[in-house]
Amino acid sequence: MPEHPSTRLPLYAQVEDVLVARISSGALPVGTQLPSEEELIREFDVSRTTIRATIQNLVRRGLVEIRRGRGTFVASPRMVQELTELTGFVEDMRILGRTPTARVLTREVIPADPLVAEKLAVPVETTVVQIRRVRLSDGVPLSFDETYLPEELGRKVMTDDLAKEPIFKLLEERYDTPLVEAEYVLEAAAADFTVATALEIPVGSPIFVIERTSYTSRHRAVDYERLHYRGDRIRFKTRLARRRIPRAAKRD
Repeated sequence: MPEHPSTRLPLYAQVEDVLVARISSGALPVGTQLPSEEELIREFDVSRTTIRATIQNLVRRGLVEIRRGRGTFVASPRMVQELTELTGFVEDMRILGRTPTARVLTREVIPADPLVAEKLAVPVETTVVQIRRVRLSDGVPLSFDETYLPEELGRKVMTDDLAKEPIFKLLEERYDTPLVEAEYVLEAAAADFTVATALEIPVGSPIFVIERTSYTSRHRAVDYERLHYRGDRIRFKTRLARRRIPRAAKRD
């Protein structure tokens, strides 16, 4: 095996170590397309199964990304987004020095299922507006967003150019709906077919799912979202303060 000091590792791990070294050294810069499967098979004299196992490991480590129909490319380092205040995707990406864009997939009026009804505080089957978008950072799909809005407000938002105008900005500046606070729930998950297709990643890839309910004045829910972020492209960071415990309580 070329460029590897030990042959005791499995073949896929040996190939992986060589490719990681090339990425780390800059021999394969960010954005560079990896050689094809056929080229890697010839170079390392291993099977197609070995090469595919190697590539999947590199994808899981966030070092490369598979772009459907184009090939495998060296990925940018994961961006770190701080969860310190209520912000939208466009604001977040601009803070990170990235260029945000959006691709609108659907906008529909649908009956609220029990979860959406609970989050928007409306009866089940009440009609609400659902908007689905892919959010891109520097042209790379980063998040698949499902947004639910109360019908009256949502019908207004549906008419806007959602590929260019952020919903948060529309709510606050065009529809006089200030966003005061939000509840976040974040969990790890595996991408199903719908999410994987939207984000151009393999089914089963690791993702972050954020459920965010945003409230206007008087604690009225006006925006419920399910945000599916690529786990290989982003990390989330927050800072928490230690709750002070009164001394009397400590003694008790």
